[in-house]
Amino acid sequence: MSLEIDMIVAAAPWDGLDGLERLTRACVDASLAESGARLVDDCEMSVTFCDDAEIRVLNAQWRGKDKPTNVLSFPTPGPLDARPLLGDIVIAYETVAREAAEQEKTLSDHAAHMVIHGFLHLIGYDHETAAEAEEMEGLERRIALRLGLRDPYAGEAADEVDERAN
Repeated sequence: MSLEIDMIVAAAPWDGLDGLERLTRACVDASLAESGARLVDDCEMSVTFCDDAEIRVLNAQWRGKDKPTNVLSFPTPGPLDARPLLGDIVIAYETVAREAAEQEKTLSDHAAHMVIHGFLHLIGYDHETAAEAEEMEGLERRIALRLGLRDPYAGEAADEVDERAN
């Protein structure tokens, strides 16, 4: 199985994060390994690293929330094992950078968490219910550990955890 990742850097500040392509690939590979997800051979996905203005437009259009967010995922419909195009992830620089500072994390570690989180949405995980959130967060923690990252939810305020369900 191979998975091609089309990466688009649409906001200049992301250029300052060394190894963004390598980080993205490592996060996706670790997420696949830890989740055990089975994908179609020669599967494709995209990750766009944008700014708050761009993600705000997408968030308003697709979720009815006229505000920036850290990450959005757009899975292609259909069964996972029948989708040659997995979907798209969009990650916003200003929000991720602000959250990283607030949570006393490196930008790289928080960006890695956003790639992991977004990818898990592409392969069918969600956090709409408490049980789903617990399962998804546990998987995110195991993936982070596999990558040598600290717990992605350490330092996160309770209102930020609640926001994920909205």
